Amino acid sequence: MPHTASRYLAEGPRVGIRHFTYEDGAEFTARARESKELHQPWLFPPASGDAYTAYAQRLIEDRSKAGFLVCELDGGGIAGFININNIVEGGFQCGALGYGAFAHAAGRGLMREGMNLVVGHAFGPMRLHRLEINAQPGNAGSIGLARSCGFRLEGLSPNMIYIDGAWRDHERWAITAEMRTSG
Repeated sequence: MPHTASRYLAEGPRVGIRHFTYEDGAEFTARARESKELHQPWLFPPASGDAYTAYAQRLIEDRSKAGFLVCELDGGGIAGFININNIVEGGFQCGALGYGAFAHAAGRGLMREGMNLVVGHAFGPMRLHRLEINAQPGNAGSIGLARSCGFRLEGLSPNMIYIDGAWRDHERWAITAEMRTSG
């Protein structure tokens, strides 16, 4: 039987990661609307077609960003998303992660598997050296994901990111390629 190429950039036992497409808009926005209670006040993913198109366009066309959908291998449904933002090349080789699980997939370990795939892709084909996560101190789910994937807490940045009408404190978590290989 001939081998067929996977639609995913990387696969684990239960999920694969792939880039965003414009065609993902209907499923993504439906999942975002279903997950509003899970996401807020931490995260506000696009919940309308126009908002999704603008969001996806930035992830698809802006070289300083890379967006990944975490998809269940069983059926291909979108379980969540992980974006690498503010990618800086040269001597820095770093990016900042933003992510969210959708409600139907939360608490099942799918995002941990997806995060590990994204980190491997970032340190492999993307040739990044460092990834950072900035999470609000009360966001236990986000901090738990960072910790479970080997990120280390580096400090607290007061009034770091403007979210939901106010400047919010954020814990800074990071992982480097060396941490990943020595872990």
